[in-house]
Amino acid sequence: MLHDEGGDGPPILLLHGLMGSSGTWRRALPWLRTLGHVHTYDAPGHRRPPPSTLTTEAFVEDLAAHAETLGGAAVIGHSMGSLHGWCLAAARPELVTALVVEDIAPDFRGRTADAWAAMIRNWPQPFPTEAAVLDYFGEVAGRYFLDSFTRREDGWYLHGEVSTFEAISSEWGRRDFWAEWEAVDVPSLLLEGEFGITPDGQMAEMHARNPKSEYVFMPGAAHLIHDESPQIYQEAVTSFLTALR
Repeated sequence: MLHDEGGDGPPILLLHGLMGSSGTWRRALPWLRTLGHVHTYDAPGHRRPPPSTLTTEAFVEDLAAHAETLGGAAVIGHSMGSLHGWCLAAARPELVTALVVEDIAPDFRGRTADAWAAMIRNWPQPFPTEAAVLDYFGEVAGRYFLDSFTRREDGWYLHGEVSTFEAISSEWGRRDFWAEWEAVDVPSLLLEGEFGITPDGQMAEMHARNPKSEYVFMPGAAHLIHDESPQIYQEAVTSFLTALR
């Protein structure tokens, strides 16, 4: 599930968010290839079977097995991918040289996935055309799902089980990941969208607790910063990775 996307230089590993796929990074690949040798990754449960236990530790174990082939990489994540990236850095520090964390926080306790999962189950699948996907989700989220959905003869389908996605999200409502974040000991870039999903103040608190981190607030952006504000995102990540050299 590790895909070689080309480029020259130190390894870069891209980790997608919940209900995403390796394909959701395709618009960023051209400029990322100028910064290193890029690989993307499809998490379990996304276009492939989920782990036997739907815990963050199980996902990170799978990720580590793939990351080992790269030696040590700058890990760039979005949402769930960022969480798994910093948990990988905490558990296997030799595999992560730097982190980019996009719009995710350590503590969502008290939130449930019930309404969100019910909404997904009511999606009008299959979506018969690309235009139908874009009309339903909008341009930005629509492209995200077109890069991830499974295409069959009769249209576009969700590329995993709703129960799997619901279980992943539900775990975040029962536990926090502050200890894993505080164990991270590599340079980190924290990117928060003004209209993202993170609880108020948590990404700033992440920065305060980690002296090797940088924090950038992205005005006008929501959860998909790398697609909603691609130029600002590119400038922030390029500056961060270039400075590490």
